[in-house]
Amino acid sequence: MTYNLLYMELIQNIVEYYDELYPVTDAQKSFYDELMDCYDEPVKILRIGCGTGMLENYLAEKGADVTGLETFREVLDSANRRKRNQLMSIRYFQMSSLEMIRFLGRRFYNVVSCLDDRIEFIHDRILMRKFFFDCRELLTNKGKLVIQLYNYDYFTTEPVAELPESSSIRARLLTKIITKEDGNKYMQQDVETGNGKILPVLKDIPIYPLRKAEIIDFSNEAGFSRCEFYSSFDGNEFTIKSPVMIAVIS
Repeated sequence: MTYNLLYMELIQNIVEYYDELYPVTDAQKSFYDELMDCYDEPVKILRIGCGTGMLENYLAEKGADVTGLETFREVLDSANRRKRNQLMSIRYFQMSSLEMIRFLGRRFYNVVSCLDDRIEFIHDRILMRKFFFDCRELLTNKGKLVIQLYNYDYFTTEPVAELPESSSIRARLLTKIITKEDGNKYMQQDVETGNGKILPVLKDIPIYPLRKAEIIDFSNEAGFSRCEFYSSFDGNEFTIKSPVMIAVIS
């Protein structure tokens, strides 16, 4: 079985619980409300790795012009089913970040986001650098790039680092970063259901644990001029011991 086929088979184990394990919080809504206030309507927003589209649906209901990219059809189908009003300006594409510069409008988006630690799946340093250049090309002159990921300067334990779990009444999401003998890092992720059953979601998926210093370097190289870091969507101060990092790049 190929890598992609294996991932497609396992990803189905999380679809039922996705909205519970990756909720859109009030703080996140307020954060994006404030971002949208910085631009003329309709604010044009691109989300890379949009999942089931909960945040995108909220932003579209607020009047934004929203584009969501997702690589996995099973998750994208849920996003399309969530559309409550066909008149809302929202569209989804099955597309990776590597492809977006070929098919999306340059200098079009006011806000580009990559949340929920999805950026780490760009598992090559050269491709990660390309990601920042591509986002700069897609953004308007005063546009902002928002990245949410774990603080990999904090989770450094080898050969296994356990990341904070996400949980709901029905399930827990358990995530580990495994460092192999060659020094490369891989993610393992499982869902534990309420009855104790363990369902694999990710198995030995190569990742690139992006760190704060690299975000600054890649951003500067790509032509961005400012990087702000927070520990949450509430705008709390980011420190070396913050488990989560929110980077706002402009």
